[in-house]
Amino acid sequence: MANINQLQQAMQDGDLQKIDQLLEPFLMNAEPNEQYEMAELFMHYGYLQQANRVFEHLQFLFPEEAQLIIDRANVMMEIGEEDEALELLLSVDTEAAEYPQVLLALADYYQMQGLFEVAEKRINEAVELLPNEPLLQFAKAELLFEIGRFTEAARIYEELYLADKNFAGVSLASRLAEVYRAGAGYEKALDYYMEALEDEVSPDMLFGSAYAAFQIEKYELATKQLEDLKELDPDYFAAYLLLAESYAMIEDNKSAYKAIQEGLARDEYDKALYLFAGKIALKNNLPNEAIGHLQQAIALDPEYMEALLVLMSIYSKEEQYEAIIELYEQLEQEQFDWTALAPFVAEAYNQDEQFEKAYVIYKKAYNDFKDDEAFLEAYSYFLIEDGKRDEAKEVVMTLMTLQPTEQQWIDLYESFE
Repeated sequence: MANINQLQQAMQDGDLQKIDQLLEPFLMNAEPNEQYEMAELFMHYGYLQQANRVFEHLQFLFPEEAQLIIDRANVMMEIGEEDEALELLLSVDTEAAEYPQVLLALADYYQMQGLFEVAEKRINEAVELLPNEPLLQFAKAELLFEIGRFTEAARIYEELYLADKNFAGVSLASRLAEVYRAGAGYEKALDYYMEALEDEVSPDMLFGSAYAAFQIEKYELATKQLEDLKELDPDYFAAYLLLAESYAMIEDNKSAYKAIQEGLARDEYDKALYLFAGKIALKNNLPNEAIGHLQQAIALDPEYMEALLVLMSIYSKEEQYEAIIELYEQLEQEQFDWTALAPFVAEAYNQDEQFEKAYVIYKKAYNDFKDDEAFLEAYSYFLIEDGKRDEAKEVVMTLMTLQPTEQQWIDLYESFE
C-alpha cells in the first residue's frame, strides 16, 4: 500500500508518473486525516491537480463537510476552474460556522474577475460576522491595496502591525513600505523598508528603499541601496536607471554614465536607458556619444518625442543642420508631425539656405509658439531678412506684448514705420 512517505518522496523527486501511480491506491486505503494531510502536501509542493483529486475524494466521503468544500474551491480557483469553484462555494450553508471563509474565498474569486466592489462587499460581510478576525482584516487590506485605496489599506496594516510584525508569513513592515510608497508617502515608506531589510534583504526591498530615498532627496542612500542591489542581483534591470539618476542628482556624472552603460549592457532594448545615457553623456562633454545613444533610443521607437527633442537640440548646438533636416524629413515620411521640433527644423532650413521650407515651418508653428520669445525673435529676423516686413511687424508686436518694456522690440517695431 502506498503511504505518505512514498508520495512525498515522489513529490521531492518531481516524479509525476510515480505520484499518479501511487495516488489512487493511497486514496482507497488511507485514513481521511492522512488524505487531508496529503492534500496539504500536494499544495505545498505545487501539485494542485493532485490536491484537487484528494479533496474531491474526501468530499465524496463527507459531502456535507463545509471545510472540504472551501478547500477544494480554493484549489480549483488556483488551477483556473473558477466557475466550478464558485458553484461549490455557493453550495455552503450561510449558517455554517465556516461561512466567513466562504465569503473570503468568494472575495478572492470576484477579485480575480476584476469585480472589486463585489469582492469588497463579500469581505465586509465576513468582517461583520467575525469583526476581530485578523485574517479577514488582512484580506481587506490586501484588496484595498490592490484597488489603490492606499490610506485605508495602510490603516489596517498598521493595526495588524501593532499586534504582530508578521502575519501569515508576510512581513507587515514590507507591506507598509509598499503601500506607503504606492501612495507617495515616501518618508514612512523608507522607514518601513529599512526595518524590513533588517529581517530579510531582497532585491525588491532594496529597490523600493532606494526609490523612496530618491523621492525624498536622500540620493546618497539611494545610491548605496542600489549598489547593494547590483551586487545581489545584477540582472535587476530597473536598478540601473534609478542608480544613474541618483548619481546625477549628486552631480557625480561619471558614476552616472558608468551606471547607465552597465544597464545598457544588461538590457539593450530599453529606450529610457538610451535617453538618459544621451543626457548624461552630454553632461560629461561627450556629444558624439550622446548622439549615438539618442539615435539608438529613436531606433527602438521612431516617435520617441523626448529623445527626438534632445537629439535635435544637440544637432542644433553642434550646428549639424543637415542632420536635423535628414531626421525631420524621415519623420515627415512617417507622417509624424510634432511642432515642438519646429524651431530646430526652421533654423536648419534657414542655415541650409532652403528659405521657402524654413518659412513654411515657421509659419506653421507660429500659433503654437506665440509665448516663446526665442522662437518669435528668430522668426521675426528671418521674416525681415526674407523681405516679409508686414509679417515681421506682426511677430514683433507679439514680442512687445510679452515684453512691453524691452527696448529692442520697441526699436525694432519703430523701424517698420
